[in-house]
Amino acid sequence: MNMELIFPTIEHKQAVLEYRQEWLDKEPGERINGSWGLQNQRYENYGLWLSEIENLQINPMPNINVPASTYFAFINDKIVGNIQIRHALNEELIKSGGHIGYSVRPSERRKGYATQMLTLALQKCRELGIEKVLVSCDKDNIASAKTILKNGGILENEIVEDDGNILQRYWITL
Repeated sequence: MNMELIFPTIEHKQAVLEYRQEWLDKEPGERINGSWGLQNQRYENYGLWLSEIENLQINPMPNINVPASTYFAFINDKIVGNIQIRHALNEELIKSGGHIGYSVRPSERRKGYATQMLTLALQKCRELGIEKVLVSCDKDNIASAKTILKNGGILENEIVEDDGNILQRYWITL
């Protein structure tokens, strides 16, 4: 399987909107982690979403204050997932967000795509000069924990969030 992480362009509009619609149909109300809120109603306007993620590569993300890059994982012409790399960490990201957020298309889960996506994202982190990457997941997200472990993640700790959710924090040294 030949996967590529590709920064979206206007040419990807149809593929991205189909990806988004699958999420809305199969996972109503769920966030598409690592997509800069692609599930939000305001991003029915693909051009608006695209201009915002282009801007985020240079200008800090609102409320988080770090630049970020958002990619789609393509196999041939199909999007199988998305991943976002935050170029730096601040207090909030150290606590609960980390450098990387990702999601796999609902119809493409359990095929090993997340592991490959994270591997490719770690290469991009190296290019950004990041030497140690923080990746977090909910404790009950066993698939994500396995993905992080397969990519060299070492569990630092677990944090109980305000809503009672347990978040696991892993570090990957590049």
